[in-house]
Amino acid sequence: RGLGLDVIREIGRQGARQIRGIAPDCRGISMLPPSRQVLEQRLRHRGQDDEQQIERRMRDAVSEMVHYDEFDYVIVNDDFERAVQELQAVFVARRLEAEVQSRRQQGLIAQLLS
Repeated sequence: RGLGLDVIREIGRQGARQIRGIAPDCRGISMLPPSRQVLEQRLRHRGQDDEQQIERRMRDAVSEMVHYDEFDYVIVNDDFERAVQELQAVFVARRLEAEVQSRRQQGLIAQLLS
């Protein structure tokens, strides 16, 4: 906390709630697939799961996706490069928030306002 580090954790909504209880200033990002069909194709393309596991993962994904609005940001991962750029934009925006900048640029702000 307060170290100026960006941390990414891949967790579900319940984990996000727990982290917000510990660090209320953290930001949550929901990553959504462009469609259920694309998500299923991606799971199948990995070649790591059998049919039952794919069906379970799909059910789990849908049960998580319905809570997208509990997060601060939503990124639709339909184009990988764009999704990465949008993720980077979230981090840049967070660094530019007035509260963060006032801590980070304390010396400069004091100098400008004196």
